[in-house]
Amino acid sequence: MVEAEMRSELSMSVMEDITQRLSSLDNLYFPKSIQENSSITSPSDRKSILIDLLSRDTAVFLERYGTQLRREELNEFDVLKEDYEINWHLNNLRKVLSPTKEDSKCRSVTVKNRRRAYLDRLMNDGNYFSEDSMREREPYLHHEYLGKYQDPFGRSMARPGEKWSDTLMRRYEETILVTKIRGEQQRLGVDEKEWVGGDVKQQEQEEEVEEEEEEEDDEDEKEPATENDNPHASEVVADLEPANSDQRSGMDMEERQTLSVAELEDQMEQFTHIMQQKFLTGEDSQHLDYSKIDNDETLDDHWFREANHDAEEKYFAED
Repeated sequence: MVEAEMRSELSMSVMEDITQRLSSLDNLYFPKSIQENSSITSPSDRKSILIDLLSRDTAVFLERYGTQLRREELNEFDVLKEDYEINWHLNNLRKVLSPTKEDSKCRSVTVKNRRRAYLDRLMNDGNYFSEDSMREREPYLHHEYLGKYQDPFGRSMARPGEKWSDTLMRRYEETILVTKIRGEQQRLGVDEKEWVGGDVKQQEQEEEVEEEEEEEDDEDEKEPATENDNPHASEVVADLEPANSDQRSGMDMEERQTLSVAELEDQMEQFTHIMQQKFLTGEDSQHLDYSKIDNDETLDDHWFREANHDAEEKYFAED
């Protein structure tokens, strides 16, 4: 009896080695409740939490950290395979480490379904696939589908109620995006006349001139001038005002190819569809952690609900 109990437990040295290695990994997952109630700032803190969970509930430990284990570490848990739940986790983890052809096929289908479920979640959230967010991730692609048909000045203009510091920050971010678009145009050999940003730079220079003129006007108001001081003053002001933003913007709108509202909506749909496909094929790894998505079993509930809904509709249709 004593011998059987000894075989059914992990040795302390094994637990020490496993938790020691895991505690040194970056971005190791910990439940929010643990993050709020425990100090996990150092590897020793993380190791203490890990070894407590491993000794207290091995099945949960395997569920949470099994994918981080090496093959030889996973083999150490065979002493506990009499436990149904632990054995179930061990079998599934080994399928991930050494999948058969059928396992790989099933895994591929599972990953696709989970990503589609997560895509629905992102679409409902409304932020990740908003135009601004997609443009930030793929500025050149956005320019080709939408940007070149839109007014380039609107993005850099001050907005009602916006702080000047926020306007400057937005303009700085816009400059970075324009630089990326222009860099891609140069790489692809686009004619320099079609490079994005040239007219925006001109707009910014004109805005600086306008700001200087406004400052000069403020100073002039402090010292009122008479018509005799400068008889041609009104003519000078008239020469400066008309040819600036309004007339120039009108000319740019005529020169730039325009689309109807329906055509722009169609372009937006095409752009969004491409961005969705990029997400599904794993091209958004710089912005999302695919390992968390692909291993999130809760996303399977989405398809269970869909299947139940389809079954209900079929039942009532036949009835």
